[in-house]
Amino acid sequence: MKHRVVITGMGVVAPNGVGLSEFTNAIKKGVSGITYHQNLKDLDFSCCIGGVPQVSEEKRLHYFTPLQLRGFNSSGILYGCIAGIDAWKDAGFPFDSESELDYNSGTIFGTGTSGIEKFREAIYKIDTKQVKRLGSTAVLQTMASGVSAFLGGMLGLGNQVTTNSSACTTGTEAIILGFDRIQSGKAKRMLVGSCSDDGPYIWGGFDAMRVMTYKHNETPKQGSRPMSATADGFVPGSGAGALVLESLESALERKATIYAEVLGGALNSGGQRGEGTMTAPNEEAVVGCIKKAIENSGISADAIDTINGHLTATSKDSLEIKNWTKALHRKGVDFPYINSLKGMVGHCLTAAGSIESVATVLQLKEQFIFPNINCEDVLPEISSLISEEKIPKKLVETKVTIAIKASFGFGDVNGCVIFKTYLA
Repeated sequence: MKHRVVITGMGVVAPNGVGLSEFTNAIKKGVSGITYHQNLKDLDFSCCIGGVPQVSEEKRLHYFTPLQLRGFNSSGILYGCIAGIDAWKDAGFPFDSESELDYNSGTIFGTGTSGIEKFREAIYKIDTKQVKRLGSTAVLQTMASGVSAFLGGMLGLGNQVTTNSSACTTGTEAIILGFDRIQSGKAKRMLVGSCSDDGPYIWGGFDAMRVMTYKHNETPKQGSRPMSATADGFVPGSGAGALVLESLESALERKATIYAEVLGGALNSGGQRGEGTMTAPNEEAVVGCIKKAIENSGISADAIDTINGHLTATSKDSLEIKNWTKALHRKGVDFPYINSLKGMVGHCLTAAGSIESVATVLQLKEQFIFPNINCEDVLPEISSLISEEKIPKKLVETKVTIAIKASFGFGDVNGCVIFKTYLA
């Protein structure tokens, strides 16, 4: 028996909004969370702008005890725990250290590099022979599964508790892996999502690759320009997104609010063959991933109302649109609406897929398409394939039933998931 899977809770920590209410308002209004960072300039970065969530010390204390925060220096775990706990509470479950262990609930919460600032601190202390001063949480903050370990303990999750990692596909992959576990009956609920640290030690490698913009240090909010002819690289971002996936039976039994249904998805790799490389996608695999997600979801490509693309504001944007037209066999005015959240928050790396999935599901729940900011000058290679009215520059309030979200990551790995407005 295959169980239907629905979304009953969400949480988000994004550069343009912390919490669902603030984030929803921001994406509807096209609010950018990208700012200038003097520390990047001081370190001789070419790109000195980025998206960093604003989390106050007071807010941290809503989730962590003062003892837990002592020596805590992992922004990704912080963001992930806030988003995850918010999603859990939003689904109607308690955030209580005394709550019973729940063997029907687990988490798959992804990340890339965990606690890189803590790593740096540890390296300096070890190099100066201060190993005994590392503190008791150094391992917890720097191990890859740190975020899922924290969430599992904070929420009393007794099912699978693990962390996945697949570069920019991580968040989308976590959703599909959690979906599979519930659909097969191995869990009733899975908290899924992903997070990413911020700062120079995460972003420096990309600056060295010259894939980040350097022309907008004076105008940071105009820096991230997906699908734009004047785009010249992505803007780095950070944060976390989280969703509670639940079997429909469980959600109905406890009369939970349902945001949307997860119809299915697909994961694959281009194997770095053909035109695929460590940093560039194999077009055949991308198209195949989208097609397989549609097949697995039991729908036709014609049923898709909107696409939330990967679309990073690099030279690959036009190639991505080309791949979408191939996979869907839809062009011109027949093409679905398409948008990229990265214009507002930058490329949040391993957190991108989950934050963008939260935004995609909000569109289904509240019936709107958020705008593509900074895309007044659509790439000619894109406008020759799809109608520009399908790349909305302003908020569109319209009926939205089926949305598709895709992520394409370094290592030539792909993920695609399909959401549908829930109908009782």
